[in-house]
Amino acid sequence: MHEGDQQKTEAPGGRGPGPHTDTADPAATDATDPATEAFITHRNLLFTVAYEMLASASDAEDVLQETWLRWAHIDQDTVRDPRALLVRIATRQAMTRLRTLRRRKESYVGPWLPEPLLTSPDVAEDVELADSVSMAMLLVLETLTPTERAVFVLRDVFDLSYDDIAQAVEKTPAAVRQIAHRARAHVAARRPREAVTPAQSREALAAFQQAVETGDLQRLLDMIAPDVVLLTDGGGVVRAALEPVVGAEPVLSVLSRLTSATFQATFHPAQVNGHPALILRTDAAENDAENDSEIDSVLALHLEAGLITGIYAVRNPEKLSRIDRETAVDR
Repeated sequence: MHEGDQQKTEAPGGRGPGPHTDTADPAATDATDPATEAFITHRNLLFTVAYEMLASASDAEDVLQETWLRWAHIDQDTVRDPRALLVRIATRQAMTRLRTLRRRKESYVGPWLPEPLLTSPDVAEDVELADSVSMAMLLVLETLTPTERAVFVLRDVFDLSYDDIAQAVEKTPAAVRQIAHRARAHVAARRPREAVTPAQSREALAAFQQAVETGDLQRLLDMIAPDVVLLTDGGGVVRAALEPVVGAEPVLSVLSRLTSATFQATFHPAQVNGHPALILRTDAAENDAENDSEIDSVLALHLEAGLITGIYAVRNPEKLSRIDRETAVDR
């Protein structure tokens, strides 16, 4: 069988196809089967590859399903490196889906932001992994071509060999080296020179939260860079700025609404995309007896030289449907 052969087979380690499946109980499948065992072993890795390619958890889950459909029909006796072959299949599926998603984004209402993931605190300790799934990095990766993005992710994040990457993107190893060099330079030009430690991120978020909750606008102004950029993603579904808000004073004007007595929300620190962030919750509707509160938005900060240079507010409800469930990422 070839990796392109398909059948209606549910991917192990999940709850079947669909936009919001979980990385669930692998015991639901026969883990003694070599194909199933290999897929379950590398499932979190495959999800992370797809997510870093697409910045969408729902689409990454769909890529996992498509990967399983192909993987399940490959003769395992012919497979020398299951990890490399699985990553190759997932990468090709993600590249195809990425081209489709880019066409959709052309008509997206307002700024587009990645779908946030609730991640384990342990992710922050793996600095390279945390950086690779951060909001800021995913936005930088959006500026690469699908092939450049795949090469950068597979080489710089997952440390695959140039030969394996060449097979995944259907290029020669020499061409992959050139693409990697170009993509690396492109990303480096758009990334901060100084790394921010997890402790610094936590301290900045705590100070930001305290300033908002106490209405200390001067402290907020002192924390944000003169050229700070605020992006709010409502997807045309909920209220959000339709253009980036640039500059300390304009951004402070928007943040002041969070300090208003009319804004009834509670701020909950969480680990989102490997970094400290705030989940904003509001009182649920009166007819919603099952929930005490509902998620209004996820707020993430980007720091450079001790100042907040980027604020990312995801409000689109379609991107918040899984933020209450921790998602495993790996490399």
